[in-house]
Amino acid sequence: MSREWNDGQPIYRQLRDRVVHMILDGVLKEGDPLPSVRNVAAEYRVNPLTVLKAYQQLVSEELVETRRGLGMFVKSGARNLLVKGERQKFLNEHWPRVHATIKRLGLDPKELLEAAARHSSKTGKEKH
Repeated sequence: MSREWNDGQPIYRQLRDRVVHMILDGVLKEGDPLPSVRNVAAEYRVNPLTVLKAYQQLVSEELVETRRGLGMFVKSGARNLLVKGERQKFLNEHWPRVHATIKRLGLDPKELLEAAARHSSKTGKEKH
């Protein structure tokens, strides 16, 4: 996780988002424990209550579960739930701007697919 914070949103929200990205990227898998509140607080030099608030938000979103005496763990189905939500968010919030840019620049689907293929080959990422 990055140690940089932006002033645009509360730190607990940024911590929550970082955990979400770790789940989406497969760094944290279903059933994996979250780093302890104390460790995260010490590593990022934030108040433990801030970390706890981020983790509690993940619990309320049903992405993480608390196991008494053991800590917090990524729930089964969390990644699928996140992917579904992030896809909808992309389609509702980002795609309209992307689509408008594509139209404004007169790009056609073939050009876009070729650019995507070039990008994938440079980054070594496979199409999912």
